[in-house]
Amino acid sequence: MDRLDIKLWNLASKGQIVPDRSLLKTPEQIAEIRKSADLNTAVLDHVAAHIKAGMSTAEIDKLVYDFTTEHGGIPAPLNYEGFPKSVCTSINNVICHGIPSEDEILQDGDIINVDVSTILNGYYSDASRMFAIGNLDERSEKIMRVTKECVELGLKAAKPWGHLGDIAHAINSHAQANGYSVVEEIGGHGIGLEFHEEPFVSYVTKKGTEMVLVPGMMFTIEPMINEGTPEFFVDEDNGWTVYTLDDGLSAQIEYMVLVTEKGVEVLTK
Repeated sequence: MDRLDIKLWNLASKGQIVPDRSLLKTPEQIAEIRKSADLNTAVLDHVAAHIKAGMSTAEIDKLVYDFTTEHGGIPAPLNYEGFPKSVCTSINNVICHGIPSEDEILQDGDIINVDVSTILNGYYSDASRMFAIGNLDERSEKIMRVTKECVELGLKAAKPWGHLGDIAHAINSHAQANGYSVVEEIGGHGIGLEFHEEPFVSYVTKKGTEMVLVPGMMFTIEPMINEGTPEFFVDEDNGWTVYTLDDGLSAQIEYMVLVTEKGVEVLTK
């Protein structure tokens, strides 16, 4: 055993949940994943430069596909478990997994989550941003602002040798303090060598619980903040799109992070 193995064994013997060594990325893997993450950020910047009222979500999908492939990457969502497009576009009461369509036109006052995931040379990255289309009312502006605050507070709470539950507590507490709820059944995930790896990252668990944050871990912080109930339903026709049960607004922002010896680094957002 090396020193890390001993430390993990000691933590596990005390009842702590520790990651398998396979979840800890090597310096060589991290270097390659950074390249994927840089492209992922560039794709989101490209969307940010072009998104506007009057465009269809299918046009966003084309922006993502063209930019990604022109720079040597592959959109990770495309054909993933049957998903038909290169990006998820989730508007207003859509929590996640919205499918781009030529018939879905962005309107003034909409809020939209654009979730971009990239494969570059076999390595994966993932992040999403919320975009305000035109002029927002106070209701829409607030849920976007609070969602951003939740992610930043979750990031601040994430520390090496802390716990995933520390992130969840910071996020859920702030959401509830502002009158919102956090979706429970859908959360973040490990990433890097695969699109979705362990661990599942909940945003409703208690501080000091869940997996220990060990240097080398890589995962997403992506809470889904609902205006009303956290309950949802999935579109029966396409099997993907997740809607709020009460038709309230939902917002989500996703960071992909790396736990280091000194802290937690954002790789793409």
